[in-house]
Amino acid sequence: MKTSLSSFLYQHYSLAETIEHIAMAGFDAVDIWGGRPHAYGKDLHEHEINAIREQLDDFGLEIASFIPAQWHYPISLSNPNIAIRMDSIKDIQMSIELAARLGTSIISILPGHSLHSQSPDESWDLFADSLNQICEFAGFYDVLLAIEPADKYATDLINTTVQARDMIDQVGCDNCGVIFDTGHALIAGEDTETAIRSLKDRLFHIHLSDNHGAHDERLIPGKGIFDFQTLIATLRAVQYEGFLTAEPGWEYILNPDSAASETREYLEFIIEE
Repeated sequence: MKTSLSSFLYQHYSLAETIEHIAMAGFDAVDIWGGRPHAYGKDLHEHEINAIREQLDDFGLEIASFIPAQWHYPISLSNPNIAIRMDSIKDIQMSIELAARLGTSIISILPGHSLHSQSPDESWDLFADSLNQICEFAGFYDVLLAIEPADKYATDLINTTVQARDMIDQVGCDNCGVIFDTGHALIAGEDTETAIRSLKDRLFHIHLSDNHGAHDERLIPGKGIFDFQTLIATLRAVQYEGFLTAEPGWEYILNPDSAASETREYLEFIIEE
């Protein structure tokens, strides 16, 4: 299995520096964060995009996926204010265009949070409508949209793979699937084997982080209580051919090289075991 690291770990570095450090740490790919200072669509001109692709080629790195800046950023795909929602859709569409130009075919979608006064049904249906428009747009670029079920602090819409499948069924787009995030799944109490097997061909990507079951601590894999051995065995059983992307969090951003090295060593251990 091929490994990837989220560029978010190096959020105080330029994207060029980040790519170099991730390559030197021994990863096969990078998940590019679509926020500043890395790859916000309005900041990158054609020559800069070409330079990123050339640098990736020089280091032998692929782009596993593109992660638009969404949570804690001005994106609200379930907002009842039509102007806010349409602006949010356009921002994701900008990320789709950039992802395609950079050479990756997967972007992640975080469901986000409804407003306090919003009914769950209204928020769900508005998100579904937004996602349908985004999926249609992504189809012109051969880009896959991967919904990321997240913990209750990040979203009140989609916390589990079951809810993600319900949303996919409602939207009805072939290019809509799921990112299975180990940290969020642990908090939601999901059974790894059941969740992975239920997704079938809608499993587009894997995010790896760890915690102790209560909060999204975004620990290096192996530092919490998630069962990564079961994950790897199940992925092999279903013949998953995508990337394993590690997402160490805030705790590590002041010393990202150490976190990258420790993460890579652990991933080698669980893959080869």
